Amino acid sequence: MSKKMYVGNLNYATTEETLRGLFAPFGEVLSVTVIKDRATQQSKGFGFVELADDDAAAKTIGELG
Repeated sequence: MSKKMYVGNLNYATTEETLRGLFAPFGEVLSVTVIKDRATQQSKGFGFVELADDDAAAKTIGELG
């Protein structure tokens, strides 16, 4: 079962590709979304990453959290 995680305190220059690269070593990344301001398209400093399984999510939280 997949697990979607909130990722906060991101640098405003962080892209979805950068975030995917950070999480990829821990398991299959299903989706990555960096939340952006509608008017300026600048990152708001947080996003979401969905990993394929709960074990990968737990390992990621242990390593990066």
